[in-house]
Amino acid sequence: MVNSSNRKIRMGMIGGGEGAFIGAVHRIAAFMDGKIDLVCGAFSSSPEKSLSSGISLHIAADRCYLNYQQMFELESQRPAEEKVDFFAIVTPNHLHYPIAKMAMEYGFHVLSDKPATLDLTEALSLSKVVEKTGRLYGLTHTYNGYPLVKQARHLVSTGKLGAVRKIVVEYSQGWLASKDDEGSKQASWRLNAKQSGISCCMGDIGVHAANLAEYVSGLQITQLCSDLNSVVDGRTLDDDGTVLLRFDNGCKGVLMASQIAVGEENNLRLRIYGEHASIDWSQQEPNSLWLRSNTEPTQLIRTGVGELCPAAQQAIRTPAGHPEGYLEAFANIYMNFTRQITAFNAGEICDNESFDVPGIHEAIRGMAFISNAVSASNEDIKWSDFSIEE
Repeated sequence: MVNSSNRKIRMGMIGGGEGAFIGAVHRIAAFMDGKIDLVCGAFSSSPEKSLSSGISLHIAADRCYLNYQQMFELESQRPAEEKVDFFAIVTPNHLHYPIAKMAMEYGFHVLSDKPATLDLTEALSLSKVVEKTGRLYGLTHTYNGYPLVKQARHLVSTGKLGAVRKIVVEYSQGWLASKDDEGSKQASWRLNAKQSGISCCMGDIGVHAANLAEYVSGLQITQLCSDLNSVVDGRTLDDDGTVLLRFDNGCKGVLMASQIAVGEENNLRLRIYGEHASIDWSQQEPNSLWLRSNTEPTQLIRTGVGELCPAAQQAIRTPAGHPEGYLEAFANIYMNFTRQITAFNAGEICDNESFDVPGIHEAIRGMAFISNAVSASNEDIKWSDFSIEE
């Protein structure tokens, strides 16, 4: 008999069919380490498209489902040696909560694309589902998966920077700079409040920036002052914004996010300034981390060069000089979630923090950031408390 701890983890997918960008990214990430098999899916709201998408991925026709409700019911009845371990949710935001809730109630683990839900109320409700069902829940805050992001976190947590004094995080894109850019499938649902929620820019990329700032610094946002904009005529949701931040150690910061910054690609950059040193990391040059001070030569830390912290070392896949990027970072989230599931199956400790997997805590923090950024932008007062209440 094959040891169950050595078998591949079985994955199902909701969304991500033909023409969907992020579904293919999830599959590449899931397959990169050879630890996961995609065995079923409901890949589209169109039954015909779901079937054709599944067949093109070499999935058996009887496991290409008409909808996720049918899939959960039938997959839950399969014998243990065939049953899915977890489902990846790669749909627009408005479907994240009902799918995740139903999947966990049927006994499956969930790895969801971000943001976690349509609104904060759903995220808080989902937390109760996670607690009640005891299933694992992960969230693909992809940028946490980069080796040098983990090294940056290590430098902060071990006191290399001293007390954190200022945090600057920026996420700039230009792909929605024109009215003509709204015709794509990826753009249309993000600009539709019924599918994306109360925010486009902050909900899509600002939430990544906020998560990265909290993940690396180890601090939490306690107050914010927000100014969100809808720059392109006719848009009801924000496509640009700036948020001043206060953190729980008393330091301040600024978060800038824009999808109308002409010429920008995917410019996520984090700078953290401490009393002794500072760090500077950019997603477009992810294999480099700058460490600077006023008293020592500036140091360029490179992925794969020298001994990094254990979390960074574990996330490195290739030797120095072989660039690793977005797909590998995404795969690291999947890799850690796979390890978490294996520990769960073995009855071992399997909390998200131990396996460095963003979970329901980060889900609630993310939805609270979006909610607070939007509401604060509509207020006349300067500072608003960061609240996680409904």
